[in-house]
Amino acid sequence: MKQLFTLVICSFFFGKTIAQVPTFGNEIPVTINGYTLDAMEPSLSPDGNAMFFNSLNDGNTTSLYYAAKVNDSTFNLVGLMPVVNQTVTPRLDAVASVDTAKNFFWVSTRNYPTNMYNFHRVKFLTSGYTNFGRVYGDIYVLSPGWLIMDAAINHVGDKLMYCNAWFNGCAFNMPCKSKLGFAQKTNDSTFTKYSNSASLLANVNDTNNYIIYAPELTGDELELYFTRAVPGVAQTEICVSVRSNTSAAFGAPSVLLPMSSTAPEGPTLSADKSKMYYHRNAGGTYKLFLRKKNGIATGIPENSNIRGFEVFPNPTSGIIRINSKETVSVYVYNSAGTFLFAGSEEINLSGYPTGLYLLRIADKDGFTTKRVILSPPTQ
Repeated sequence: MKQLFTLVICSFFFGKTIAQVPTFGNEIPVTINGYTLDAMEPSLSPDGNAMFFNSLNDGNTTSLYYAAKVNDSTFNLVGLMPVVNQTVTPRLDAVASVDTAKNFFWVSTRNYPTNMYNFHRVKFLTSGYTNFGRVYGDIYVLSPGWLIMDAAINHVGDKLMYCNAWFNGCAFNMPCKSKLGFAQKTNDSTFTKYSNSASLLANVNDTNNYIIYAPELTGDELELYFTRAVPGVAQTEICVSVRSNTSAAFGAPSVLLPMSSTAPEGPTLSADKSKMYYHRNAGGTYKLFLRKKNGIATGIPENSNIRGFEVFPNPTSGIIRINSKETVSVYVYNSAGTFLFAGSEEINLSGYPTGLYLLRIADKDGFTTKRVILSPPTQ
């Protein structure tokens, strides 16, 4: 009893929790109305309203698409992603991710290996785009055969999980070897590898036994999802590694979807971590699937740190702004603790019922929870 009391007191004052491995329920097929080709490498937008994915990873006509949410398992195809896709053949534009500020990232083999910086970026505006170009930094292995195979930006847009993979004619067109890396944003066009990236990912990068790729970091940075395969075997599995705080190394991987010839790959998580999407082979065509996390309780996620974010106006009749020196991601919940949507420095609650709302605000150093009141519009 004394030990339990001590644990509770430490958790209350210092925000420490024991990392728990998530589990997920039964598989649910995802329908993309208006699309019948292979769908691979799903990536859900932070607000949950858009699903990005690419066609078959054949390196011949691989292109990026997006679809609009109808419900958790149904999306309507909007079409090819604007701007980002090449029109020449062969081509490969794939593995999308986007942050709350609409910075869009993807991998491409255009002009490779003449230009070995194969990770790309663009910022979409209300009308048009800007910052189109390549991403630079020490995240590459600048040697023939090496590519950034997969990468995913976090919701805030200041951290990047990526996979360096070496292709050299190995079985099943898989990389001969690979490993994950962890980098931070230096500026709009550059990311710098964390000096302790290797130690943070030491339990994940089991390069002697596995090919590791397709990383996805959750918004609270406590869960790292990825795919891995045994070299020379045409099967893959989806794993997760967890940690108790954002300074700790990720723990030993736990298998969520075991090795299978249907090749489950490319996990992506909803902002509240309640839903995991992925792709696998279903009767000769790659399709998207969904699993919902077990034991999801309503309420704001734990591990909040007291931070100095300024939220105004509060009360508000609709628009809420967050004053911070850093880029932030904001996760909005109602008073019952049900997740509503994610955004960035400006949140619009117009159209929602008046009352109490909770904002979980995260930047590169941590996160906190703020209460706000939505009042009726002034007449």
